[in-house]
Parts: sequence; C-alpha cells; structure tokens
Amino acid sequence: MAELADAGYDVVRASPAHDLAELVAVLPRAVGWIAGTGPVTAAALEGAPNLKIVARYGVGIDAVDMDAADALGIVVTNTPGANSAAVVEHTIALLLAALRGIPAADRRVRAGDWSGWTARELSALTVGIVGLGRIGRGVATRLAVFGCEILGHDPWVAPDDDIFRVVRRVEADEIPRLSDVVTLHVPGGSRLVDDAWLAMGDRELFLVNTARADLVDEAAVVRALESRRLSAYAADSLATENHGTDSPLLAPRLADRVIITPHLGAQTREGIDGMGVMATDDLLAVLAGDSPRFAVHAAARP
Repeated sequence: MAELADAGYDVVRASPAHDLAELVAVLPRAVGWIAGTGPVTAAALEGAPNLKIVARYGVGIDAVDMDAADALGIVVTNTPGANSAAVVEHTIALLLAALRGIPAADRRVRAGDWSGWTARELSALTVGIVGLGRIGRGVATRLAVFGCEILGHDPWVAPDDDIFRVVRRVEADEIPRLSDVVTLHVPGGSRLVDDAWLAMGDRELFLVNTARADLVDEAAVVRALESRRLSAYAADSLATENHGTDSPLLAPRLADRVIITPHLGAQTREGIDGMGVMATDDLLAVLAGDSPRFAVHAAARP
C-alpha cells in the first residue's frame, strides 16, 4: 500500500469477498485492482470503465471472468510461485498429521484420555503425487528426505524431466492402486477422486488435498472412510466452505480421521509478502504503460 501511495495512487481497501454492493462506489474511478480470492465478475469489470489491470493476489484465476476481461481489454496477472513453498509445507504438515492422528490425539488428551494407537511411518510407505508442477515437485523433493518411495503422474511433464530422478513415473490409474498416501496438486475444474478411483487399490489409503475441493467427490470420500478404504482425509478446502458445517466430511463421527483447514496453505508471512510484491510490481508496470511479468491475459483496452 505504501509503494502504491508513493507512486501517487489513492489506495482503497475493500472486503476480499469482492461484494459488488461495496465496490460499486469504488470501481468507476479504479485504474487497477489487486484482487483476492473473491469473484471478479463481468458486472464488476463493466462497472470500472478506467480499469487497466486486475492483479490476482495468488495463482488461481478461476474466479476472474476472463471473457469479460478479454472483451474489455483488461490485463489480468497472477503471482505464480510466490506461495508455492507455503503450500508445499502445509501439504507435508497435513500428511504427517493424518498419518500420526495428531488432531485426534490432542482432543483425547484434553478430554483426559491418554490411550494411544498404532500409526504409520512415512519412511515405510509409498506416496503418490498427482500433478508435478511447482507444488507437486516441492512436495516430492521434501518427501525424498523421509526415505519413502514416491510415485508421480503428470501428462504434461516430459519423461526425461529431472523430477523423475526422485519420482517414479507411473500412469494415472497406478497412483491409487500402488500408493499408501496420495496427495493432489492439479488444477480444479474436473472430478478426479470418486467411488471408482477409491476402489482401485487393495490397501487403506491416506488422501491429502491442498489443491481444489472440486477434485474430490466428498460423499464418495465419506463412504470410503466408513468402509475403511480410506484411513484418513486431510484437505485445505471444502466444497461447502464459507457455508457453515454442511459438508458430510465434518460429521462428528469422522472427526478422528478427517482434518480440514480453512485455506491456510498459502497463508504464511513469506507467501503473502511475495504475492504482494509480485501483484504490486505488475500493477505499477501496466499503469506505467509497460508489460507485466506475469500476465495471464494481456489484451489492451480497445
């Protein structure tokens, strides 16, 4: 904010939910918009005749109406890699918490119950990684230190890529069949985990999802937990997030084997600072008539 103010811009803060009723008084005079996770709708963009750039504060751009931005010639940028390390570390944290049952153990101790149970050692397990982009690769290299076998699938990564020195390349259906733990790192927009996927293997599986909630059929996950096909599910989002406790995964009977965090993956001081610097730099570049470093869509206003 200080950097933008020093450049001569009036900085107005608003809710990250991007409530149009709140923004309607600001958008008509806005020339740049550093956007959070809330929707950037066609109505919002059409209400900003002077807007030159939407700098998405994060990687995902699914909340931005790209067709509207294209029609209006508004540049859209994001901040790739700024929070990758944060999400990688959160993935490892969820994975270990699920394997050792840490949240459940904490609840029991607080209730006066010091009884224990048999957990799993990561070094003895096979971990399957779906998606080998920045985050999937980061997870793989960190897991290698634990000594576990690592499988990976990503059709967009060449077979001779260096990551396959650490990861054994397998086909998509081999991930649930051969793994003890699976962690998801692919874009949303399609269903990956359903009843058929969960039925492929012959061992109890630990599933971690720090990607997108829509990758997973949550009702199928509940069925797999109840049938013991899944030992545990740990995720950083839900299909029904911000809507109370409607998700079947939040049922009290599943509390010992389901861990859900509220989009904490990218929320580190370092990750937030990195996203802020990248978004601000690109916004200032566009407003100065220069090209941004991280353009997702770089049309010029007609």
